[in-house]
Amino acid sequence: MRFGLQKLTLLDYPGAVACTVFCCGCNFRCPFCHNGSLVTGSEAGLELDFASMLEFLEKRRGILEGVCFTGGEFLMHPESLDAAAAAKALGYRVKVDTNGSFPEKLSRLIDSGDVDYIAMDIKNSPEKYAETCGNPHVLPQVLESVEFLKQGRTAYEFRTTVTGCLHEIADFEAIGKWIAGAENYFLQPFTASDDLLDKSRDFSVSGAFLQEALQVVRRYVPGAAIRGR
Repeated sequence: MRFGLQKLTLLDYPGAVACTVFCCGCNFRCPFCHNGSLVTGSEAGLELDFASMLEFLEKRRGILEGVCFTGGEFLMHPESLDAAAAAKALGYRVKVDTNGSFPEKLSRLIDSGDVDYIAMDIKNSPEKYAETCGNPHVLPQVLESVEFLKQGRTAYEFRTTVTGCLHEIADFEAIGKWIAGAENYFLQPFTASDDLLDKSRDFSVSGAFLQEALQVVRRYVPGAAIRGR
C-alpha cells in the first residue's frame, strides 16, 4: 500500500491541526467524485510507502495533532487498520473517511481504539444508492455501518455531497428518516474539479436547494448543517 500526503490541513480534521494521508482505489464509482484519478488510478504516483509515511509522522510529532486517512476508500486496503494503529501509537488523533461499505473493518477499527473520529458518506436515499454510487451491491453494508455508528461508540459524522441532478428534496426526507438521531450530519455542495470522474454532466447545486434540503433533514437531525458554502 502506498500513500499520498497533504502535509498540513486545518479543514480535514475538525478542531485539529493535521495532515491528510490518502490512498488510491475505491469500490464506488460516484460520477461526481472530484478525485477521479485516486478512484481509478494506480499507486505508482503516490510518493510514500508504509515506512516513509511513518517516518513523516514521527518527525511531525508535537507539531501536528491529528492524521486524517482518506481515499479513494481507505478501508478497502488490507493495511488500513495497521496504518491507523501506527499513527495512534505515535500519539496522534486519528480520523478515517469512509464510504461505509466495509462494516466489519469499521467495527474492528473502533473496537481497537485506534480511531477518534469517523466521517462516513451518505451518498443518497437508500432507493437511489446504486445509481448514485455506481455499485449495486453495497447498500446492505452501508446500512449496517450507519446503524453501527449511531450506537455512538466513537465520535462520527455523516455527510452528503449534494448535486443538482442526482438529488431531489424527497431524497433528503428519506435520508433524514434513515439517520434520525445522528450525532452530526453535513450537506456539502458539489464542487467542480479538473479531476472529476464524469465530466459530461452538470452536478452543480443552488444555494436555495441546499437550504430547502437542510430544513427537511433538520426535522430528524436538528444539528444538521451546510458545510463548504
